[in-house]
Amino acid sequence: MTERQPIPHLLKAGDIQAMPETVKVHPLNSQAVRHTKSLSEVVGMAHLGVHLVRVEPGKETTQVHFHHQEEEFIYIISGKGIAEIGEKQIEVEAGDFMGFTAPSLPHGMKNPFQEDLVYLMGGERQNFDACDYPKLKKRLYRVNGERRLVEWEDLKPF
Repeated sequence: MTERQPIPHLLKAGDIQAMPETVKVHPLNSQAVRHTKSLSEVVGMAHLGVHLVRVEPGKETTQVHFHHQEEEFIYIISGKGIAEIGEKQIEVEAGDFMGFTAPSLPHGMKNPFQEDLVYLMGGERQNFDACDYPKLKKRLYRVNGERRLVEWEDLKPF
């Protein structure tokens, strides 16, 4: 049997399955723990991030937020979750899609169910973004990879 040579721009299902997961804990929410496989990095994408994410029962995906500059999406592959979009809490499941414009309603998701929640997540990678965390009254600025977090009360008109 010949050894399979990698093909640029292609990740076969077996290659994705064999990839190790990176555990990411959100710096503003210790309950937001994602087990992530970053697919876009492997194929060399620089302007769009695409990640296969697994969230264990009882964990959250992120701190409720919205971006001012970057759009993002989530496509549920398996399991169920509770999506918080604006003031609403909606059960989501395999086959459901969420797309968030910039800006959008604040959003986040949690997994209160007994099985893992698995989804494909993607978004833009611009040089600048501002991300608001309305429940914490904080804003994160990212400029060329450098991040700065400020309290809303410290934001002053210029």
